[in-house]
Amino acid sequence: MLIGAIREGVALLTWERESFAFADSFDEGEGRYRGLRGGQAVSVMDSDMPGLLVKSEVARRQLDTEKPAAPGPTPPGPGPTSPGPRPGAKPTAAPAPKRFHGSVTLDPTRSGRDASRVADEVITHLSGLVGAQVTVTLEIHAEIPGGAPEQVVRTVTENARTLKFTSQGFETD
Repeated sequence: MLIGAIREGVALLTWERESFAFADSFDEGEGRYRGLRGGQAVSVMDSDMPGLLVKSEVARRQLDTEKPAAPGPTPPGPGPTSPGPRPGAKPTAAPAPKRFHGSVTLDPTRSGRDASRVADEVITHLSGLVGAQVTVTLEIHAEIPGGAPEQVVRTVTENARTLKFTSQGFETD
């Protein structure tokens, strides 16, 4: 429960006013936090990974001092006379990916644990991106060689309806 609150607090876009930041460690020699981040999804494990909660004011001061200086205006001068890159110019970067898709098979005896890991290690990173629209769909496929008992059919059908499955059903073939 505490781990979830930390993840949610750090991921808030309003973390500076309402929450806190997270850092991997503190470097006493340099007097700064390492891996400092706020307003984004972080992967926090129970006790396997150390980390520090950082007051938002302190984090903001450090982030502001570490922000790279904005490039100044380019002095006027003649532009390139022929198409193509200038000598010594850096090649343009490939466009950033705009979509992600993935599917994973979970162990049915540990589906809660496995789904939680997927949420922590994949979904939070994607949903933490500004403007990202993430859809998560859970599919269940079950082959029952001996056939499902009537009580299980009734229970699963009602539970699926209550949980608002968009599609569900049993088949005889």
